[in-house]
Amino acid sequence: MPPHHIGYRIGEALVGEGDEVAHIDLIVGDKDGPVGVALATALASQTPGHTTLFAVLTPNLLVKPITLIAPKVTIKNMKQAELAFGSAQYAIAKA
Repeated sequence: MPPHHIGYRIGEALVGEGDEVAHIDLIVGDKDGPVGVALATALASQTPGHTTLFAVLTPNLLVKPITLIAPKVTIKNMKQAELAFGSAQYAIAKA
């Protein structure tokens, strides 16, 4: 591996305004490198209102590449949870 190879790439996208904004931060890399460590840490470090989850197409059917969703906003009620873990999760899985 060349000395300048870091094993991952980082990106960000933002579109829309106000309540209609879509914002994504993206890290892509090998599971056996820093990205794998970050994935495991995110899963093991759950905090109230910021539950991470894998993107799934149907129950028990993970998308490939493995995609971890970590909401940026605090989920405060069931309506927000339904949006984040239902519609938004499914849209991310289909993307």
